[in-house]
Amino acid sequence: MIRFDVLIVGGGLNGLAMALALGGKACRRPLKVGVVEKGDPRWFADPAHDSRATALTAASIAMLQAMGAWPAMAGLTQPMRKVIVTDGKSPEARPPLLSFLNEGEMAPAVFFENHVIFKALLEQIEASPSISILTGQAVARFSFGPGLASLVLENGQELKAALIIGSDGRGSPARQAAGIGLDRWPYEQSAITLTVGHELPHDGCAEEHFNPDGVFAILPLSGNRSSLVWTEPHEKAKALCALPDAEFLGELSSRFGSHRGRLSLLTPHHAYPLAMQLAKSFTAPRLALIGDAAHVVHPLAGLGLNLGFKDSAALADCVMEASALGQDIGGGAVLEAYERWRRFDTLTTAAMMHGLHGLFANNNESLRLLRDAGLRMVDKIAPLKRLFQQEASGLGGALPRLMRGLAA
Repeated sequence: MIRFDVLIVGGGLNGLAMALALGGKACRRPLKVGVVEKGDPRWFADPAHDSRATALTAASIAMLQAMGAWPAMAGLTQPMRKVIVTDGKSPEARPPLLSFLNEGEMAPAVFFENHVIFKALLEQIEASPSISILTGQAVARFSFGPGLASLVLENGQELKAALIIGSDGRGSPARQAAGIGLDRWPYEQSAITLTVGHELPHDGCAEEHFNPDGVFAILPLSGNRSSLVWTEPHEKAKALCALPDAEFLGELSSRFGSHRGRLSLLTPHHAYPLAMQLAKSFTAPRLALIGDAAHVVHPLAGLGLNLGFKDSAALADCVMEASALGQDIGGGAVLEAYERWRRFDTLTTAAMMHGLHGLFANNNESLRLLRDAGLRMVDKIAPLKRLFQQEASGLGGALPRLMRGLAA
């Protein structure tokens, strides 16, 4: 039996960020943290594994800076200088309904490929002696008390801790073992993701084109490259992904448009089914859920990872405060504080993304006309645009210490 202060199930981006928040070398009083992941997290840092990119908000960047992971990423940044939103009717004639131009020193968001974030987090974990990554074995059994929580791995090894954190994805075995229910709303869409090269520069402009079948998002990366999120009905997405590369590129080019010159495929393309889901509770005795184990939202605004990072930062505040006071870090008071902090914010964001999806992904011409008129109105009202930009930066509401750039 091996004893830890905290056990994290899942070594994805949220799990690694959570480990650094509680046990990283930048912590004021690092806890002994174990991360359980059947696969090797170094695999996730391979560009071939994950073709997605993420828009990290200013709050998430402050968190990465506070944990020491930012220097490894800083040279690969692509700041968001402009955002345009259109109704996507024609790739060659898409007048913006809404646009944001960043004229300040700090962009509200910065784009990275996911593998870049993985690598930076892993480097900090490897330099943090309080964190152990246990690979090669899945969890065979969970126990949430009485007393300490425990995990039994497939090889029979037992691990104990005051708190288990479920960061094990939307199917979350930890959530299921604790008997936490799930509300789920599947969309009839899949998102195709990949990275493309283009002849002409993007100048830091992000584009979101809303078609009746879903969003076609072009997200700028460093150099003459962009990450794409292309949503289509499931069967159509499946058929597109089955095409030979030359035919796939032809279909992609017809939707992308010619404004950035000739396109090239830089990564494999993958399709992911889309759904919104929310755990009925983010906690159970000796268990806290973060990231996709707690909530999955539509990717149209790119908020998913930022929400997960905010979970990690908020939970770190609650746990570290209890630890400093000599209290039970997995006790009811800590878990209740975390639930109160994150549940309302997450529910609000999920509902907003669900509503926007319904507003944009439809063929109702009357609704489209009203929507387009509303967006043009917002585009002309400066205070409303500033509010949108503040929310996009992640700096609204009560921020945890890490998201204010302070060590946990």
